[in-house]
Amino acid sequence: MAGGAAGFVESSVCHPLDTIKTRMQLRQAGGSTHGLFMTGARIIQKESFLALYKGLTAVYMGIVPKMAVRFSSFEAYKGYLANADGEVSPSATFLAGLGSGVTEAILVVTPAEVCKIRLQAQFHSMADPAQLATRKYRNVLQTAFLVAKEEGISALYKGVVPTVMRQGINQAVNFTTYQAVKSYWLEKQQKKDLLPWESMLFGGLSGGLGPLVNNPLDVVKTRLQKQRIVEGQLPKYRGIGQAIPVIVKEEGVLALWKGIAPRLMRIMPGQAITFMTYEFVSKHMAGVDRMVDGLVKKTASLASR
Repeated sequence: MAGGAAGFVESSVCHPLDTIKTRMQLRQAGGSTHGLFMTGARIIQKESFLALYKGLTAVYMGIVPKMAVRFSSFEAYKGYLANADGEVSPSATFLAGLGSGVTEAILVVTPAEVCKIRLQAQFHSMADPAQLATRKYRNVLQTAFLVAKEEGISALYKGVVPTVMRQGINQAVNFTTYQAVKSYWLEKQQKKDLLPWESMLFGGLSGGLGPLVNNPLDVVKTRLQKQRIVEGQLPKYRGIGQAIPVIVKEEGVLALWKGIAPRLMRIMPGQAITFMTYEFVSKHMAGVDRMVDGLVKKTASLASR
């Protein structure tokens, strides 16, 4: 519940930057190039402000189970890797984060992102009823059904390998950094819990490290998920090992870091909001649990009398 609430708040605030990032990553050699703000302005000019929220339904439908899987699996893996005294080493935290990223990528992230990217990549004005009526992809469920019908169920798992690698690296770095900074700060301040602004600051800082390392995987993932598979035709991008050299040859090495600015601007505040909301909701849910537990014990005591 805490993870789902965190994901809902984060995606509501930061989704426009993800749409801009996707458009920047899909721009190929020979096309016009625009920066973060120009890309956003052109989307608004040609397709309306609401176009920045294309694919948000796919994000909403994926964010609750994704965050639930991420945080619950992280805590579960952390418990498995703890020593006899219940302590978790930094290396165990890293492995738990890696495991949570891989788990969420397979169960939730890949099919949700295939649908999201198909929705985001459509060029149509959301202010024009005629264009809205003729668009191919309308919502996440319809998109998932249409992709599976035209290209097979496996099409919903396009880019699963780079997605698994991206999510694994992201969460390994994210959780390890956050837990290390949090432990250091609490010990230094001699207190038990972080303040909301502290959770926000540490979450934002830890969230920015992963994307700097794994952006090439994100570019490849986006290209793989965008392209349609036509029977009898060999797709342009066929996997990580083949796609990266093709992108570098046609567009240069820096093309592997396309969209890094909006991605950092999306992920860093997103992780800040996520960890702040997660810590806040978890803390209050723990209080509710203690209250309910107390009521149960009191009721049992009265019943025994």
